[in-house]
Amino acid sequence: MESIGSSQNLDTVFEALANQHRRNIVYVLGLQPCSISHLASMQHLSLPAIHKHIKILENAGMITKKKTGRITFLTLNKNSLQSLQDWLLQYHAYWGTNKDSLDNYIQYLKKR
Repeated sequence: MESIGSSQNLDTVFEALANQHRRNIVYVLGLQPCSISHLASMQHLSLPAIHKHIKILENAGMITKKKTGRITFLTLNKNSLQSLQDWLLQYHAYWGTNKDSLDNYIQYLKKR
C-alpha cells in the first residue's frame, strides 16, 4: 500500500475529482457501466469535451474502457478510490460535533 499523503496517486485522484462533470461521471459509473455517448448526453457535453474528462479519469486509474463493436463502455475502477478513502479515514477521529473537534484540538495543543 502506498503511504498516505505522499502518494502521487492520491494527488491524481484529487485532481480528477476537482471537476463537477468528472464527479458526476464517477457517480454514474459507480452505479453501472455506461457508454461514452450516453455519458455525454447525460452531462450535456459534446463528445470532444467528454473525452477530455474521460482521459483525466483514465489517467488517474479511475475508469477502464471496453470496446464492444463500435461502442466503448466505461466502468469505474472502485479500487482506485482506496487511497482517497484511506486519506479521509485518518481524519475520522477529528470529526464529530464542534465540541468534539474543539476538545481534540485542545488535546493536540496540550501535547505540543
